[in-house]
Amino acid sequence: MGPGGLVRLVGVLVLIFGLVNLAVAPLIGKAMFAHLWGIEPLTYFGATLAIIGLTVTSVSYLISDVIRNRRQQAEEDQHFAERWTQVTQQYFDLFNHDLGRPLRRILGKEREIREQMEAADTEIPVSVRELLDEIEEQTPSFRLMMSNIQVLIELETPNTGETIQAVEPGEVVRRIVDRYSLVAADANKQIVWWSEPTEFGIVQCDSSAVEHIVTNLVDNTVRYAESFVEIGLTRDEKNFYIRVWDDGPGIAARYLPYLFDRGWTPEVARREERTSSGLGLFIAHTLSKRYDGDLTVESVTSPDPDHHTSFTVTLPLCSAPAHTPGDTQA
Repeated sequence: MGPGGLVRLVGVLVLIFGLVNLAVAPLIGKAMFAHLWGIEPLTYFGATLAIIGLTVTSVSYLISDVIRNRRQQAEEDQHFAERWTQVTQQYFDLFNHDLGRPLRRILGKEREIREQMEAADTEIPVSVRELLDEIEEQTPSFRLMMSNIQVLIELETPNTGETIQAVEPGEVVRRIVDRYSLVAADANKQIVWWSEPTEFGIVQCDSSAVEHIVTNLVDNTVRYAESFVEIGLTRDEKNFYIRVWDDGPGIAARYLPYLFDRGWTPEVARREERTSSGLGLFIAHTLSKRYDGDLTVESVTSPDPDHHTSFTVTLPLCSAPAHTPGDTQA
């Protein structure tokens, strides 16, 4: 029996006792008192109990109705939110598909043109080469932007089902490095990766989450590095670690506490026009926490000759989503 039922039972018992007291008051008063005025206190007492019992019973029903209505409204609001999120996800999937197809065709044609011009053994005009390079460089960033929007929708979705499966982190990192190698080379930057042990093996995690985390970090470091980006993959008995290091100018200490805040960039603090959405590091940090892991940053700023920035992702070898829905370079 819930609290409302218990209150209602007490109210009914008090009401019954009050009515009984009213009924027997004349008999008890006549037997106990020589005068009629002795009946009145018992009558008043019984009437008071009856009123209290009736009031408590009525209020208990009223409270139950209010609680029931609020619960029903909350369920309806949750259902509406879930439905709205599903509709949003469906529209975004259609948008992503319809936009991704011409993007793939453009990229394919760009590479085809580049190959034909190189095969013709003729010098490619500088303006044409710059245009082709710009298409090649912007493709990973555009894909990442679309991917980040999808992740944000999923993070806002109640009861999102995560897929924990066998994942080979080394292959995930290798694909991401291959994707960004041309972008780095065009900017006269080098990107390398290694793993220890070399045959890194399998972990149990959400492969999509790992790829989102590392892609955002690599995209971030490639843009801010001076000439070199290094990705290291290590593990111990409980966790595996992905360290993304760049030789960029570093991040000022005053910015570090806000680095993983949603939508925050150094430009926000300086009241300048933002050059990025500020979502990349927020998503990487949120996904790391979601799978009972962490994302930390360590940075040394110029003019120190050892200036650099290093992000370290820590994730369990066997992950389970924790369901916990942060100036950023991203």
